[in-house]
Amino acid sequence: MKSTQYVARKPDESGFIHYDDAEHRVWNTLITRQLKVVEGRACQEYLDGIDQLGLPLERIPQLDEINRVLQASTGWRVARVPALIPFQTFFELLASQQFPVATFIRTPEELDYLQEPDIFHEIFGHCPLLTNPWFAEFTHTYGKLGLKASKEERVYLARLYWMTIEFGLVDTSQGRKIYGGGILSSPKETVYCLSDEPEHQPFDPLEAMRTPYRIDILQPLYFVLPELKRLFELAHEDIMALVQQAMRLGLHAPKFPPKAA
Repeated sequence: MKSTQYVARKPDESGFIHYDDAEHRVWNTLITRQLKVVEGRACQEYLDGIDQLGLPLERIPQLDEINRVLQASTGWRVARVPALIPFQTFFELLASQQFPVATFIRTPEELDYLQEPDIFHEIFGHCPLLTNPWFAEFTHTYGKLGLKASKEERVYLARLYWMTIEFGLVDTSQGRKIYGGGILSSPKETVYCLSDEPEHQPFDPLEAMRTPYRIDILQPLYFVLPELKRLFELAHEDIMALVQQAMRLGLHAPKFPPKAA
């Protein structure tokens, strides 16, 4: 596991996590800015989830506030975790319908981008769609599969996760929209991903598993679902058979330059 400068906040005896005023200001800056950017770009299911969560603008929400909404809608919860967690822990949480949330927020110096997922990315980017049964079912299935997968299989599953839950697009009657949490928590990528600059491909799980990615750049390629329900359908297909097929076929050539040493 990589190291991180961030330390997740721990709750007090009553379960309340205390943040200081500067951290609440960072949350306010991030959420007020991003709510404007996602308008007209995010899929309706995500916007419905934002409405259900009723996220505060002036302060970082407590995890219990999120849990009340998620449990009532799909039976999910969020789970407090350190800044970085092993793959095994990640899959164990998803398999038990718990979404990991690192309880720290980025510094003002890293307002636009940080490599490790913070509470803004997890709650604003991912939690709204966990109110959607199709999305929640796919995420739950993904966790259960990952728990049983080998180390090599998990690498292919990770690419599927990246190209869907983190950086997925979807076609709707209102046009092409965003559902991936990695995009929806990034102002730059929210605008860029729907432009003519990157490549868009119809979603194919096998192709997604064979496509290399880098976490520290704007994505050169996005996979586009025909509708969000496609994730629910995929959850009921033999994903591990597709993993085996992807492993036999191997990876595509990267669409990006190698990372500088």
